Amino acid sequence: MTRRAILVAATVPVLALSIAACSSSSGSSGGSGGTAAAGTTLTYWASNQGTSLDNDKEVLTPVLQKFQQQTGIKVNLEVIGWNDLQTRIQTAITSGSGPDVLNIGNTWASSLQATGAFLPYDDSAMQAIGGKDKFVKAALDTGGAPGQDPTSVPLYGLAYGLYYNKAMFKAANLQPPTTWEEMVSAAQKLTDPAKQQYGFSLAAGSYTENVHFAFINGSQNGGSWFDDKGKPTFTGDENVQGVLRYLDLMQKDKVVNPSNAQYDNGTKSVNDFATGKVAMILNQNNADNSIQSNGMKSDAYGVVPFPSPSGGQKIATFIAGINLSVMANTKNKDAALQFVKYMTSAETQKTLDKPFAALPVLQGETPVFTDNAEEAKTFQDIYANMSKPLPLVAAEDQFESTVGKAMNSMFAKIATGGTVSADDVKSALKDAQDQVTAAAGG
Repeated sequence: MTRRAILVAATVPVLALSIAACSSSSGSSGGSGGTAAAGTTLTYWASNQGTSLDNDKEVLTPVLQKFQQQTGIKVNLEVIGWNDLQTRIQTAITSGSGPDVLNIGNTWASSLQATGAFLPYDDSAMQAIGGKDKFVKAALDTGGAPGQDPTSVPLYGLAYGLYYNKAMFKAANLQPPTTWEEMVSAAQKLTDPAKQQYGFSLAAGSYTENVHFAFINGSQNGGSWFDDKGKPTFTGDENVQGVLRYLDLMQKDKVVNPSNAQYDNGTKSVNDFATGKVAMILNQNNADNSIQSNGMKSDAYGVVPFPSPSGGQKIATFIAGINLSVMANTKNKDAALQFVKYMTSAETQKTLDKPFAALPVLQGETPVFTDNAEEAKTFQDIYANMSKPLPLVAAEDQFESTVGKAMNSMFAKIATGGTVSADDVKSALKDAQDQVTAAAGG
């Protein structure tokens, strides 16, 4: 999610959003896939994908101008940072006043779908944007809850990888790790606190980054965070041990600087990596832009899949990325769908994937975000073969908020000299589970 895994503000319960959203969808107008009249103006909220909000504007402005030249439809652009985007979306839902089209973190899709405030891509709407078959199926599956018409479609694909500093590994006579155990061993050999050098840097103060790795580590153990009825199952031993394993990078293994407990976004860990303070980071493929803008050349680092423990399931990422939604109360439905079709066309995707370091979400396309063929192949393999979607349930946003913030607190405790046991993790996950259950009225 993320730019960087989707740094979002605190969520409000889905039930409250659902009630408020009833009035938001009542103003829906327009046909289903007709030709929008020239002179229409759309409002588009874009998420921060580039190196800055201004960089996003520089990249998107000529793309939107080209759309206006082709269709006569003007697009008013606002780029919103990840710290503010979900709060802005919630305000738009409750007030009934917001954009026509907007980017969302794909992990929010089911939660936002449950509000009723977003236009379903039914057969007619899907046909208007070019048909569902143009999308990578795994990416399209993130568009909403199973069995329902999606309320978002994929725009930019992302996956996590383990970035490593080639020179540091070579100097220590190390090979890129293929298991969790090898990764920790390498990180320990590359950690020297006296020199302020560590094997790892983590966004340990970002609840969204933390919950992503709670999910991945638990999934590597065979854990599940919700049952088939959508009820939370946070306290399973597989999840507890997965969270503890991640916390232990700072606590037991001591390969992460305790100051990382204050890193509230992935950019800070990327900066540590790019400036040679750490040997490895876990980040999505759009980290390339920030790494290189900090002066680290593309041939100075490599990427391998985030490794699981020996005997664990080969899950290296969730299906990350950015989706595109239309507000149900737009007065410009046809123009909005025409814009979605344009933004998800092969030509526009190729234009945007490179500056935003995104993976293809369209069938048959190859990555263009990097000139490094090995890196491109690695990320494409991770995305296609080593991924698992985050829970496609309405309470997913609450899962992110409660579990992620519990991990923030546990990292803070470790950073200040405390210890966190398996029982402590289970207790924290039980509290999170109770909050999600209570919010659902169960």
